[in-house]
Amino acid sequence: MTDSSTDTIKINKKGFDFSKSGFIQFIKENMGILIGLVLLCVILAIQSPVFLSKNNVLNVLRQVATNLYIACAMTMIIILGGIDLSVGSIIALSGVVTGGMIAFDGVPLVLAVICGLGVGLLVGGFNGYVVSTTTIPPFIVTLATMNIARGAAYVYTGGQPIRVMSDSFNFIGAGYMGEIPMPIIYLIIIVLISVFIMSKSKLGRHIYAVGGNHQAALFSGIKTKRVTFFAYIFSGLMASIAGIVLASRMFSGQPTAGQGAEMDAIAAVVLGGTSMSGGSGKIGGTVIGALVIGVLSNGLNLMGINSFWQYIVKGVVILIAVYVDYFKKSSK
Repeated sequence: MTDSSTDTIKINKKGFDFSKSGFIQFIKENMGILIGLVLLCVILAIQSPVFLSKNNVLNVLRQVATNLYIACAMTMIIILGGIDLSVGSIIALSGVVTGGMIAFDGVPLVLAVICGLGVGLLVGGFNGYVVSTTTIPPFIVTLATMNIARGAAYVYTGGQPIRVMSDSFNFIGAGYMGEIPMPIIYLIIIVLISVFIMSKSKLGRHIYAVGGNHQAALFSGIKTKRVTFFAYIFSGLMASIAGIVLASRMFSGQPTAGQGAEMDAIAAVVLGGTSMSGGSGKIGGTVIGALVIGVLSNGLNLMGINSFWQYIVKGVVILIAVYVDYFKKSSK
C-alpha cells in the first residue's frame, strides 16, 4: 500500500466518527449554514405568521423530501468526484411509466411501481456502467441520458399528462400515516439508509477513498468500478422513487416533471458542505442544505415574490457555496 493510499484512508476515517466529539465536530463544520437556517426561519416567521403553522411546516418537509431523495444519492456521486444530470428526467420517465401502466394497461399497483423503479435502475445502471468502464466524463454521459430519458417520457405520453384515478396509487404520495405525510416517512427511511451506507459500511469508506484519491484506492485493492456503478444505480433508484411519489402527489404522470431537479439536488449537496472536487462531504450536511433551499423557496412563495426569482436565488446560493468551498481549499 502506498503512502498516498494510507493518507486517503486516514482522512476518510474522520468522516465516520459518530461519537460525541464527532457530533460536536459536525456542528462546528456546519455552524455557518445552521445559523443561516435559523436566521432564515426567524425572518420568515416575522414576515409571515403562516410560516410556522403546522400545515406549512409539513408542506415544507413534503417539498424538501422529493429533493432529498435524489440529493442523498447525489452526495455519494459528488464525493466520488462525479455528477448526475439525468435525475430530473428519470423522475419524469418513471412517473409516466408507472402512471401509464395503471391508467392505460390496468396493471396492478405493485407491478407498475416495480416497473417504474426499474426505469430508474436501468438508466442509473447505464450511467454507472459507462462512467465506470470508460474515461468519458460523467457530465457528458448523464447529459446524454438526461435528454434520452426526457425524450422517452414525451414519446410515451405524446406530450400530455397521464391522469391516474387510483386511490391506492395516490396514497403513495398524498397519503398520511397518522398526521405525517407519506413522503416524509420515505424521507426518514432513505436518509437513515444513506447515513448507514456512508458512515457504517465498507462501501461508504470506499466511496470516500475513491473520491479522495482514485489511483490510491485502486492500488489499495478497492474495486473502484463497482463503487462507481453502485453510486449511479443508487442515484437512478432514488430518482425513480421521487418520480413515483411526485406523480402520486399530482395524481398524474407528467413528462415535464422533475425539470431542474438535478440543480436543486446539487445545490443542496454543495450548500451542505460536500466538495465538488470529491473526497469529502456528509449526508447530514446535505439534509441541512436541502432544508435551507426548501425554507427559502417556501418563504419566497409566502411573501408573494415571483417564482422566477427562485431560479436566480438558487443560482446565487450555488455560486456562493462553490466559492466558499474554493476559498476553504485555497486557504489550506
